[in-house]
Amino acid sequence: MTQWIRFEHNGKARFGTLEDGTITVHEGDMFDSPTPSTETVALEQVRVLTPTEPSKIVALWNNFHALGKKANLATPEEPLYFIKATTSALPGGAAICRPANYDGKVVFEGELGIVIGKTCHAISESEADDYIFGYTCINDVTAVELLNKDPSFAQWTRAKSFDTFGVFGPVVATGLNPDTLSIHTVLNGDVRQDYPVSDMIFPPRRLVSLLSQDMTLLPGDVIACGTSVGVGSMKPGSEISVTIEGIGTLSNRFD
Repeated sequence: MTQWIRFEHNGKARFGTLEDGTITVHEGDMFDSPTPSTETVALEQVRVLTPTEPSKIVALWNNFHALGKKANLATPEEPLYFIKATTSALPGGAAICRPANYDGKVVFEGELGIVIGKTCHAISESEADDYIFGYTCINDVTAVELLNKDPSFAQWTRAKSFDTFGVFGPVVATGLNPDTLSIHTVLNGDVRQDYPVSDMIFPPRRLVSLLSQDMTLLPGDVIACGTSVGVGSMKPGSEISVTIEGIGTLSNRFD
């Protein structure tokens, strides 16, 4: 397993591999034969960035059996998804900000994220591992009262694309078996979500294959796999963290 991280150091954005609190700086392209350098830097000396700069963030709705059962939702026959604006992207450690023009509930959703490693179009499920670079933690933040504010049009993109609402990181971990992972979400010290990836309706490899039939996925693109039971609202001053073994903990404050 390898953990890849993007960071800012001395005013420059760079990337490398993280191990025991030390980053080995790499050169080139993270997704195309990057070269390790002799330079290292301590994690505590850098500002962590989102681990990729995606061209799009694709996010799933109703992709877990447990949540669908609780909400009396029919099991979908194909992935139900929306796009979050890339300008919503936020790394761990940065503040999630309430939109100035919205005073309703803001909801956290801890999720597994898939990171694409090479251009992916119309692939089979058996080919998916060749196109998946790795996995990351997601907090798919939502201004939930906007979703159905207008009965004529569900506002998924608006409700989920405010600046700072696309939280992911802190790293992309390669070499993981996603089927064995669990997502743990903690709000102000209280565990709110603890659910397995194995409960997905469309598991990661199938999801990548099906989405690639609809659109070309590019290196660095992120797929937020959807969430399960336990989502809830955040109050200003709340601390929220999403932990996945092998990836680490994505922690942020909601202001």
